[in-house]
Amino acid sequence: MDAKVHQRPPSMPVTMPTKEEAEAAVRTLLAWAGDDPSREGLIDTPRRVTKAFKEYYAGYEQDPAEILDRTFAEISGYDDMVMLRDIQFSSHCEHHMAPFYGRVHVAYLPNGAVVGISKIARVVEAFAKRLQIQEAMTAQIAKAITDHLGARGVAVMIEAAHTCMSMRGVQKHDVATITTQFTGEFKTNPVMQVRFIDMVRAPKSNYSL
Repeated sequence: MDAKVHQRPPSMPVTMPTKEEAEAAVRTLLAWAGDDPSREGLIDTPRRVTKAFKEYYAGYEQDPAEILDRTFAEISGYDDMVMLRDIQFSSHCEHHMAPFYGRVHVAYLPNGAVVGISKIARVVEAFAKRLQIQEAMTAQIAKAITDHLGARGVAVMIEAAHTCMSMRGVQKHDVATITTQFTGEFKTNPVMQVRFIDMVRAPKSNYSL
């Protein structure tokens, strides 16, 4: 299989290694860890790891602009907050490639149209399934919804636990990292910020039907 070039955000060409080259790299790392890549339990690990990487980093192949491309204008004049709370996500930090995971809360103020609610969750996934830092991911989600949906304002909060902190380094457990990003009316109006945070912290209802 020949190497090929993929276009990856932010529009920087990346030369992709072949599948065989990627599997060889995994074998090298297994040996670096002190194990024998040729033993029975590890013989298929390089294939499994490269397959898992396709899932972990599937966001590189997703375009938030396409996800948010279709909107619905027949909303009977609705112009108040639309909020999705507790969108679960998992990602990998770009510093140690260690997992971090948690919840994303997103709200936006429509500007004459809304988008299907599942599309907001898909935007979260598009950015989560990349090598990330939480601060950048928070800003990227807010910017994508602001730019491509034309929202009057966007609010994003991420609450996450980072295994690069709990499993290595300082090894501190049960630490939540919280980041926020506000655009438009959420940024200029503190009342809207408080309302968003109050809705995030409000007791959960029973959504079962």
